[in-house]
Amino acid sequence: MKTILPIGSVVKVRNLKKLMMIFGFLQSHGAQPDICFDYVGVPYPEGNIDLRAHFGFQRDDIEQVLFEGYRTEEFEGIEKLFEIKDAYEQQKLKKKEAEK
Repeated sequence: MKTILPIGSVVKVRNLKKLMMIFGFLQSHGAQPDICFDYVGVPYPEGNIDLRAHFGFQRDDIEQVLFEGYRTEEFEGIEKLFEIKDAYEQQKLKKKEAEK
C-alpha cells in the first residue's frame, strides 16, 4: 500500500489475527533498532494496554484498511517524511547491491 494512512486508522496486518490501530509513524523498536517501521500500532479495540502490545509494521504489510483516520493539512508533513525514508531505503539498497 503506497497511501500514507493517518493516526487512528484501523488496518488488517498480514500474519496478525488482531486488527491494528495506527498511533505512530517512522519508529524503531528496541528489539529491532536497525529497522524503521512505517507505522506503529496497537491492538484494536483494546488500544494501548501495554508497551509489549506495540507492533511495528510496514506499508506493504497492510492487507486491508477498515477505517481511515482524520487527515488535515498538517498531515502533509508526515507524507514528506515518508518520501525521505523511501529515498533513504532505496539508497541503502543500491549501496548493498554495489558491495556484492
